[in-house]
Amino acid sequence: MGKKLIFETDHFLVRALLMSDLEPFHEMHSNINVMRYVRGAAMTREENEKELPELIKKYTEAGNDFWIYAIERKSDSMFVGTVALVKDDQNDDELGYRFLEKYWGMGYGLEICQGLVDYCRSIGFPKLIGYVADVNVASAKILEKCNFKEVSKGIEPNLKIPETKYELIL
Repeated sequence: MGKKLIFETDHFLVRALLMSDLEPFHEMHSNINVMRYVRGAAMTREENEKELPELIKKYTEAGNDFWIYAIERKSDSMFVGTVALVKDDQNDDELGYRFLEKYWGMGYGLEICQGLVDYCRSIGFPKLIGYVADVNVASAKILEKCNFKEVSKGIEPNLKIPETKYELIL
């Protein structure tokens, strides 16, 4: 199966995940620095080998509301991270993104967030929300640069750490 393009930005393709993404997918999810504010623990190879095909299978499930896509750099076709569009517990459309640690601090998050906002606007989403652990200042800055507004503060239910909910009306 070829690459299924979802949207693109100046420097990236956002596409459906493929089983050939397993090595960089595992590299990203087995890094505690990447996973610290996601689940508080790195994932094992076995967990990633199970997770990737489950995420791919969701593309064909009727009523799916949990979409995870690969971010591929156009210049060299490298897998650099993932984006997420999922329903939160209030049935709002939540965005997310994560990158392999070696790509942090390169402006990728801002470009992908802007592209994701444009894509969601183009397919008719009324709003987007994002949750950011308060200690994750870089992610909060990205959402703010993309015009998300802080709507509430709370405690992340699984990790028990302070987080802020952001919202963008499209």
